[in-house]
Amino acid sequence: MQNDMEQGRKKVLVGMSGGIDSSAVCLMLQERGYEVYGVTMRVWDLPRQFRTPGQEQPDFILEAQDLARRLGIPHHVADEREAFRQTVVRNFIDEYLAGRTPNPCVMCNPEFKFRVLTEWADRLGCDYIATGHYVQVRPEAGRFHVHCGVDEKKDQSYFLWRLDQRMLSRSLFPLGDLHKAEVRAYLEQKGFAMKARSGESMEVCFIDKDYREFLRSQVSDIDRRVGPGKFVDVQGRTLGTHAGYPYYTVGQRKGLGVALGQPAYVLRLNADKNTVVLGQEEQLRTQAMLVSQLQEVAEGEIAACPALTVRIRYRSRPVPCSVRRVESLFPQEMPDPLWLVTFATEASAVTPGQSAVFYEGDKMLGGAYIGSQKGLQAYVQ
Repeated sequence: MQNDMEQGRKKVLVGMSGGIDSSAVCLMLQERGYEVYGVTMRVWDLPRQFRTPGQEQPDFILEAQDLARRLGIPHHVADEREAFRQTVVRNFIDEYLAGRTPNPCVMCNPEFKFRVLTEWADRLGCDYIATGHYVQVRPEAGRFHVHCGVDEKKDQSYFLWRLDQRMLSRSLFPLGDLHKAEVRAYLEQKGFAMKARSGESMEVCFIDKDYREFLRSQVSDIDRRVGPGKFVDVQGRTLGTHAGYPYYTVGQRKGLGVALGQPAYVLRLNADKNTVVLGQEEQLRTQAMLVSQLQEVAEGEIAACPALTVRIRYRSRPVPCSVRRVESLFPQEMPDPLWLVTFATEASAVTPGQSAVFYEGDKMLGGAYIGSQKGLQAYVQ
């Protein structure tokens, strides 16, 4: 955590979710002498968050308010439901309708969560914002780099590659050098046994069950607009009928509803033709991929790194790689600057819409969006 105490700045706004991690952050920062303020964002109501008849606010807000009372800290509720719908949910839907598989947390953090926290911090006169992310931030050569959290199972650096320097310079992540078990033990030691033993949600915060049901609930005419399409093989031969391309993702094996006599995997989606290309597992493997919208902590750092690795989805293993800029072969369809990522060993299930996040050891150097792989072999050759 940045050493701000020497500068005499001690006012911090904590994003309180009502859960284990943000609760521990409030306690830790208060113990370290900060003047702690809390804000809880109400972004999307789910039925299971209202356990009592007539309850006006979801459970997590009530839990955050209770903690704030126990700690004696000011607490605020930011009702951001409409802004969240227009920013995060709209993008999530648009990406699926474009035939890509989004990661909403990657988009939410810079465009919504940290933006709202920063705005509230300015309003309340707070110098810092803090969250329960399991990451570390370290200054280096005048820049702030995100480093992986020491708990490999909880590390969340993958989701933060789009945070800019202004946000990082102001952010505190007290849990970055702790394991989850240590956080639970800390809460129990401080007299919050019930909180320490509570569970945690690993799902997308605005989806109650399956994302397909969510898409149908938000786009009432999606099945009419998209409709059934064809499963095809790599030669374009029809293998069967599917429910519509938004309901599938690259690498998917289960729930295809087609019998081919051997395991079949989704290789590609074509939104224009409403086709889903199926093949065998080995056909998912590749030595390279194309990415766009590259964002670096320091310009040129990624391409120049001799020990570069990349993660192509959350929790995927880092793969050694190299990166170089290439000119688009299809500027009308793919106008953004493109980068060719070449893997030292094969990677599998490269998925358009997901993020490629680059590292040197545990230091995150930046990231990009995985895009269409059209013409990949031409770029490689």
